[in-house]
Amino acid sequence: MSEERQAKDLVAPFRANGRLDGLASAACAVHLAHPFETLDVAGYHGVLDDLGEAFPDLERRVTIEMAGRDDHGQLWVGQCGYYCGLFAAPFLDISPTRRMAVMRFHDFLRIEEGAVVEMQALWDLPEVMMQAGVWPLSPSLGREFHVPGPATQDGLRIEGDGSAALRVVGDMLGGLGNDPNGTPRDVMARFWHEGCSWYGPSGIGTARGIDGFRMHHQAPFLGAMPDRRAHVAAGHFFGEGDYVGFTAWPGMACTLSGGTWLGLPGAGQKIEMRSLDFWRVAEGRIAENWVLVDLLHVYAQLGVDVLARMQEVAR
Repeated sequence: MSEERQAKDLVAPFRANGRLDGLASAACAVHLAHPFETLDVAGYHGVLDDLGEAFPDLERRVTIEMAGRDDHGQLWVGQCGYYCGLFAAPFLDISPTRRMAVMRFHDFLRIEEGAVVEMQALWDLPEVMMQAGVWPLSPSLGREFHVPGPATQDGLRIEGDGSAALRVVGDMLGGLGNDPNGTPRDVMARFWHEGCSWYGPSGIGTARGIDGFRMHHQAPFLGAMPDRRAHVAAGHFFGEGDYVGFTAWPGMACTLSGGTWLGLPGAGQKIEMRSLDFWRVAEGRIAENWVLVDLLHVYAQLGVDVLARMQEVAR
């Protein structure tokens, strides 16, 4: 049995319910989206319990699971999917809809000696606010909808050598970083399918095709932060089969110096960004990219308390 298969089997209980009971080392740190931040396992389980009280029939549905070793020799399992259920009681003071609601997650677990020793995870909390009708910030440029799993429907059957896919995504990220003015369309076409899908977080939205990606995400993002610096070398970048995963805490540093990304004018604010990604490569180019960004953390660094503003909207 491959090392990747063993790692996935180890975390099978987590795949079902998101809990680390019997899986984590005593010193395991859980890095979770703002406002939760870094927790121990008991603290993380407390947050899960709160979510379970808000969604009494809570389900955790995984659409992608992959595993591999990064350049540092560390073994990671990455899972992508969404929590769902009847939103029956408040969560983080978000008023319940009393209807079905969903919340995307990206979870990355680091494995050592048969135990989870670290977890890096993002929850799409803005997605829950939008479903509750209390989104307090600027509208998304991309499409807001329920993000699907892989078009190939093979996200839970990933296996095999991921080096080719890893090389494609690595070359793409290198190309982005080497062009301070943004990557022109013809360069984008070297790495992305013409009809690619970029599934961004709520607050940015989904973009379709190279032109849609540039219009609804890349051009505003690079225009506002031309000095962005991705921490790919220091982060955790691994591949399996046609899939690539990346996690880092944080994953990028930049200065908001221009444009109006997310409706915010650049005034020289220095920020860090947490971005956890999954890519699917087909025929040597990227076909799909699932992206979560800790937008509440971004806004907090810029002096905006999104949850407090949400409460004002709700009132």
